[in-house]
Amino acid sequence: MFRTARVLAGSLLVAVTLALSACATGPTVRTDADPTINFSQYRTWGFYQPIAMEQSGYSSWVSERIKEDVRKEMEARGYRYAAEGADLLVNFHADVQNRTSVWSVPRTDVQWVYNYRARSYVAIPFWYDETMASTWREATLTVDLVDGARNRMVWTGSASAPEARQRKPEEKLATLDAAVSGIFARYPHRADGQP
Repeated sequence: MFRTARVLAGSLLVAVTLALSACATGPTVRTDADPTINFSQYRTWGFYQPIAMEQSGYSSWVSERIKEDVRKEMEARGYRYAAEGADLLVNFHADVQNRTSVWSVPRTDVQWVYNYRARSYVAIPFWYDETMASTWREATLTVDLVDGARNRMVWTGSASAPEARQRKPEEKLATLDAAVSGIFARYPHRADGQP
């Protein structure tokens, strides 16, 4: 019984530590770019048609907020919006997947055995690794920049974070804003070619 309580306390400590570290660091951002592309050639931008998140034929409050955030980020980098014939086309989509982490925790315990020579019980220590697992849902937002003339993706960025449940609408919007700004913080190019 005491061993079970120690295991549960250790599991809770690990889970809380993982949750706090995820909150403190924000989304995990990854980017990739086509190394053969000269990004200084791009001056205008527009939205790819149809946007992957709106392939069902309608928009949502989430896709509209992402569009607003993308517009701010692109304009802050000197790109001009063009509804038709833009140099760069922005596409985005979101995905939620179940994730599992598995790790080992070193443990030690004592086993009591009867020793006939000593005519008493003797404690024998032993060591083992206990396997722990944690399952959560991870949300990922991906933004792709596509060369409008060649219809070829030239840059992509994604932001991933554990999905938080039961949040207020303002918190959800702040999370979307943080994801888009985190992605574009790793986009090093500007329309004027300046870093």
